[in-house]
Formats: sequence, C-alpha cells, structure tokens
Amino acid sequence: QVQLVESGGGLVQPGGSLRLSCAASGFSLGDYAIGWFRQAPGKEREGVSCISTTGAWTDYADSVKGRFTISRDNAKKTVYLQLNSLKSEDTADYYCAARPARCGAWRTNEYTYWGQGTQVIVSS
Repeated sequence: QVQLVESGGGLVQPGGSLRLSCAASGFSLGDYAIGWFRQAPGKEREGVSCISTTGAWTDYADSVKGRFTISRDNAKKTVYLQLNSLKSEDTADYYCAARPARCGAWRTNEYTYWGQGTQVIVSS
C-alpha cells in the first residue's frame, strides 16, 4: 500500500523552528521527486519546495527562500523540510507529495501520491 506520512508539525512561536518529515512506503521513493505544499485556511494549496530524486536539485517558493530547507534520505525513505525563522503567515497544513521523475511547476495534478498533512501553527 502506497503511503506518505507527514509528521513534525505543531505550535511554535514566531521566529521558531520545526522539522517536518515525510515517510514513504509502498513505492520506490528514489524514482520520485518530492514536493512540499501548504494550505492555509480559506486559501488555495501552494507549492513550498521540491527536491529531485537524488537530492541534487532543490527549489523553493520565494516566500520561504532562505528560511526553509528540503532534504531527503532515500535509504531511510524519508524527506525532510526544515522550517526556520517561522512567521505567522507560515501557518498552514503542510503536505508532501510524490511526482514521477522530476520536480515540475508545482501543479498539484502532476503529483501522484499525497500524504494526509501535518498542521503548523505559528503564534505567540
């Protein structure tokens, strides 16, 4: 059974940090680029970051560049998103998703598998 399971979300103060994890099972993680998306209440889902199959290439939305870092460990079948210098506007449900072969333009319909999400709340 194909699964992507996110973890690591929670409540954090502005300026704080979190590390999100995305654990994959049931498919060959190394054949997929992995994207992180987020969806705030009342807003559309937006792409945050993507990492290539080997981890050699990464991309970030302008809103998170310099604050978030994506990485992956294919041997552990896990992808990570380090969130630093968090702001209230980063509050959202965060989802990881798998796209065959390479990162694209963060079109959600190009991603084959999705996790259920983990909630991040940035508040004092």
